[in-house]
Amino acid sequence: MPDANFRVRAMSESPARVSVKARSFNMIVDEPPNLGGEDRGANPVEYVLAALAGCLNVVGHMVAGEMGFSIKKLEIDVSGPLNAARLMGKSQDDRAGFKDITATMKVDSDADEETLERWVKVVEDRCPVSDNLSNETPLSVVFSTIG
Repeated sequence: MPDANFRVRAMSESPARVSVKARSFNMIVDEPPNLGGEDRGANPVEYVLAALAGCLNVVGHMVAGEMGFSIKKLEIDVSGPLNAARLMGKSQDDRAGFKDITATMKVDSDADEETLERWVKVVEDRCPVSDNLSNETPLSVVFSTIG
């Protein structure tokens, strides 16, 4: 199966806000006022957590179907600490990103607990966002001039 390619394009609207286009969808990424924004959207790290929750949801339902059980209700709570001092340039301790992330999947289904334990392992293994957060992914940030 060939690779699936994804792309977003972003345009800065202010020092703290960016408008992002993903296919035909528009998203606003902004910061709360205490971080210089106007709170017009989730901030970048909240979108990372939301991406994980969204991916776990999709893969969770897909894998449940493959394993032969149904999900009646699924709640996903994702959180993690990060070093805000590093973000603000005040410290070099720790890394700038999340120190760890915990995703709690509360599920109501017709599966027994043993099946759900296998299910969550398969979901975590097959979720692309989980994979990107758990493993090093080559990243290049380059620039070019406009005009």
